[in-house]
Amino acid sequence: MIDTDFLRSKFEAALPYDAYVATGSEGHQRAWADFRGRVHTTPKHAELFKGFTRRMHMLVVSGTWCGDCVQQVPFLDAIAGLRPDLIELRVVDRDAHMDLAERLVINDGLRVPVVLFLNEELEFVSVYGDRTLSRYRAIAERQLGASCPLPGAPVPEDEIEATLQDWVDETERVQLLCRLSTKLRAKHGD
Repeated sequence: MIDTDFLRSKFEAALPYDAYVATGSEGHQRAWADFRGRVHTTPKHAELFKGFTRRMHMLVVSGTWCGDCVQQVPFLDAIAGLRPDLIELRVVDRDAHMDLAERLVINDGLRVPVVLFLNEELEFVSVYGDRTLSRYRAIAERQLGASCPLPGAPVPEDEIEATLQDWVDETERVQLLCRLSTKLRAKHGD
């Protein structure tokens, strides 16, 4: 487990989504904006998130240069936008926050993006990364099949929809973890 004071310091040092994207090169910023323009939540997502009651924080370890980040983190921005009163998204650069990244090694690698879900008190709840199941399935189909696309190849709309749903599902899972937390239920009297 990662110490809450450490997580709090990292969350406070992190940037909101737009400010983080603005730290990238002009080409990187354009790639992020182009992909974000393809991510659209649905009325069904909005209805689900109306039922959220617990404040949550998402701390993302990322790189503006990272293609996976370009194709994952904009989903989180869209999700946070559904309930900005309850979901706060912040992003840190992996290379500038290596002390955090080294605590989140996945499969013996410094992967990005990695998302830390934190409760209202900035305590660790869950970690998710570097890609969702739908994203891994799509990549495996392309790379383990007959052909392997070049980096930057277009992402099909059905893959975007499935990956968004993976992130929505994980965010709902964490909301329910927080909602059913004995500690938070006692604090809120519910």
